[in-house]
Amino acid sequence: MYQSPAPGTKILFACFPADGHFNPLTGLAKHLIAIGCDVRWYASKYFAARLDKLNIPYYLFDKAKEVDITRIDEVFPERKRIKNKVTKLNFDMINCFINRAPEYYEDIKSIHDKEFSFDIIVADNCFTGIPFIKDKMNIPVISVGVVPLCQTSREVAPSGLGLTPAITFTGKIKQRLLHFLADHVLFAKANKCMHETFAKHNVSSENQGVFDVIIKKSTLLLQIGTPGFEYKRKNLAPNIRFVGPLLPYIKHKTTHWYNKKVEQYNKVILVTQGTVEKDINKLIKPALEAFKQTNALLIVTTGGSHTEELRKQYPYDNIIIEDFIPFSDVMPYANVYITNGGYGGVLLSITNRLPLVVAGVHEGKNEINARVGYFNLGINLHTETPSVLQLRKAVQEVLDNDAYKNNIEHLCKEFSEYKPLQLGAHYVAEALENKYKNVVKKLQEAALI
Repeated sequence: MYQSPAPGTKILFACFPADGHFNPLTGLAKHLIAIGCDVRWYASKYFAARLDKLNIPYYLFDKAKEVDITRIDEVFPERKRIKNKVTKLNFDMINCFINRAPEYYEDIKSIHDKEFSFDIIVADNCFTGIPFIKDKMNIPVISVGVVPLCQTSREVAPSGLGLTPAITFTGKIKQRLLHFLADHVLFAKANKCMHETFAKHNVSSENQGVFDVIIKKSTLLLQIGTPGFEYKRKNLAPNIRFVGPLLPYIKHKTTHWYNKKVEQYNKVILVTQGTVEKDINKLIKPALEAFKQTNALLIVTTGGSHTEELRKQYPYDNIIIEDFIPFSDVMPYANVYITNGGYGGVLLSITNRLPLVVAGVHEGKNEINARVGYFNLGINLHTETPSVLQLRKAVQEVLDNDAYKNNIEHLCKEFSEYKPLQLGAHYVAEALENKYKNVVKKLQEAALI
């Protein structure tokens, strides 16, 4: 039986300033508001309009530097001069995440002391203020895993490389070497910076990587997804809870998207590369070239990038091109979903029993897409720029092989056994309850001294 936090419980949400970190938290925030909690948000200015629309009060970044990852080279002009990929990755880790941690803490402490004495914080698992809040404020912090689980384990490859777990003896040896290289070579500079930054502020990092520290310091980590969409780890941290497909808030609609063409074709292919990726030459154009004037209906959502231009270039009867279509409206009609691998879209695809063809590498998409391939939910093309032939072959393979459909239906059934919003509220209540129990215990111990 699920419990809920008491009405009036003060909850502050926070997130790294990126759509994929903000959007998944909105469903839980609105649910907590609906059951009577006082929910507010510590946010980047980029989310102000959306928070206004959601009717959620917010506090904007003050000390914290605004980092727009869609224009990161404008935020950090010196980044453009870095050619080496490893050096650039360390630069991003340091400047986008590690250096922001003490700034987030300063802002949040000020909010707590002067404006909103919150009882608990809910933040995405890439919000680096979490260890500071936990250690220095002694306030429960729930992190939400908005990306595939990144807890380090000898049984899986280092997170970020997009590699599936090794199964052979030599593969396992290589995997251990990769962990050593990740810690002492690839991310050595970022790790050193993190340990020094945290130590300077009297926050322990326990000689771990930044995202492992966030997991360890979180009161609970609510991992979006289910065990069936995650690599097995014998050392799974005891504070990790799977909550199912926690999705963004969607306002109740009176009208739904529909096009009569979806009933006229036996095969419907849905294509998107999200809203962050603006280069339509990576995935959208190859898909259009692959399936124009075929017996399949191709539905393309552009996220607002070059929509009219594409409509003029591809004026074919079997193609629909829109800025945006609610996936919950269109996915029930589709047979295959071609995507660069956004986590929310992949979870929706599973929820709608829709096999995938995935083509994405950057922004952590390689980890999401690796799982799609590993669990045989579709085909992972291991590239950002698939060819026309690759897309045709992959889609045909997914359509011809029932294994993909069967596997995704099995995982969809597992998804349906979870109630993400109720579980999220339950774990918020549990974290608060444990906090009060600990306070009482300490008072009792003090009285006995």
